[in-house]
Amino acid sequence: MFAFWENRVFYDSFMARAHDQLAAAQSGTYSDIQVKLFECRFDVKTGFEPHFTDADVVRVAHSTVHEDRVEHFALMQQRVWNPAMAGSPGMLRGVFGEAPGHEFLVLSMWNSSAERGKYRPGSLERLSHRAQTEDDVAALAGDVVQLEPSWTV
Repeated sequence: MFAFWENRVFYDSFMARAHDQLAAAQSGTYSDIQVKLFECRFDVKTGFEPHFTDADVVRVAHSTVHEDRVEHFALMQQRVWNPAMAGSPGMLRGVFGEAPGHEFLVLSMWNSSAERGKYRPGSLERLSHRAQTEDDVAALAGDVVQLEPSWTV
């Protein structure tokens, strides 16, 4: 689940006023949950808008980065990964966010699974080598998520 907040004031207000009541109403609907708050560091490709009507899939990459490699990691996202994604057919837009503890999230929106599939493994290996990703990243998790339009609020 992804939630996008206009600003920190609205997020803090929700947490103070409505969160506990909503969470209590959802009791028993999930077995495990982790919540992380990421601050937008920059857009991927174009101005990010949290509108999902034109996207069929989202690619999520969650990285924990070595403390001494944080700035290099962010720079490589801007100079290597963003241009590669922006030039990929079907890539609509995305966001690069940072959380405390040297954690980063890259969320990219694609107009179809087929177009996302054109972002080939060989290209990923070449880009990763160029960006020195193995030197930067301590842990990496991610997935391609098929969007369910009826779940979009």
